[in-house]
Amino acid sequence: MAPTPLGTLRTTDTGFALELSRTISAPREDVWARLTESSRTALWFGPWERISHNTVRVTMAFEEDAPASDMIIDACEPPGLLAVRMTGEGQWPLEVRLTERGPGTVLMLVHSCTSTDGLGEIGPGWEYYLDMFVAAGNGDPLPSFDDYYPSQQEYYSSLRPQ
Repeated sequence: MAPTPLGTLRTTDTGFALELSRTISAPREDVWARLTESSRTALWFGPWERISHNTVRVTMAFEEDAPASDMIIDACEPPGLLAVRMTGEGQWPLEVRLTERGPGTVLMLVHSCTSTDGLGEIGPGWEYYLDMFVAAGNGDPLPSFDDYYPSQQEYYSSLRPQ
């Protein structure tokens, strides 16, 4: 059974923001470490190495051929905000906000985009990686991308701003 897509879309001054969240049963400092320490990002996304004071190179370990991608760090405010831009085919501004909620943490991923083109591929990818993040942090079996794409493609392709 395919996971249920949870992303929402909102209009911004520069286009659109695709927003996805997860509630994680862990303190915010631990969630921050999962998000920012290379040895821990390797478990759900890929390891990274620092290239300059504001650039890291991430090896996307769970993609075919494990491509490397540079990310420019626009904001890093532990343990609550990480904003980066993935470079390569255009720039993908991403922001992750961590908010304490009781004994746990709400992780909000915001993918900014100028149009809704490609959301049918982008949305399922972020659903997959967020579920990878949760599974790796809990020590659970990792999900399969085949459970997210193409089953969630129609949902994200037809998503309209709220």
